[in-house]
Amino acid sequence: MSNHLTTIKEKVIVKSILLEKIEGWKSSNEKIVFTNGVFDILHRGHIEYLAQAASSGDKFIVAINADESVRQLGKGDSRPLQDENSRALIIAALAFVDAVIIFNDDTPFNLISEIIPDVLIKGGDYDENCTDNSNKKYIVGSDVVKNNNGKVKVIQFVDGYSTTKIEEKIKNN
Repeated sequence: MSNHLTTIKEKVIVKSILLEKIEGWKSSNEKIVFTNGVFDILHRGHIEYLAQAASSGDKFIVAINADESVRQLGKGDSRPLQDENSRALIIAALAFVDAVIIFNDDTPFNLISEIIPDVLIKGGDYDENCTDNSNKKYIVGSDVVKNNNGKVKVIQFVDGYSTTKIEEKIKNN
């Protein structure tokens, strides 16, 4: 195994290790940024979103939906196209990502509550000002972050790029 691959694999970590890393980062006053998603087929929209998110702080954590939680999101029977470990490794390969964790809950609320990031980021289909947790635009964990003096940000999507559109294009050709 090459040194590069080892370095990438070491970014994919379990919660106990992540929490230890966060403790060190926080003691060094590093701003921790968190986002989550499926990231099934990595595309330009993902790259621009993740790069902007990473620029919002010093350390960038990406939580990946486990395969089972992707199925519960109702993205279709064919999803995820890639298994959770493959998706995590692909995200970990991005130079600006510091840690990747796979979560199997319906939402990342428990994880956010334990991490308490300085900045919580979601994509353009969410609203950082929405406080109604029954609204689909509500950002899960935003209350936890705001109550701990953190920020919640929404980054707009890049028009024309989505895994669903790529999947449809492949099926239709």
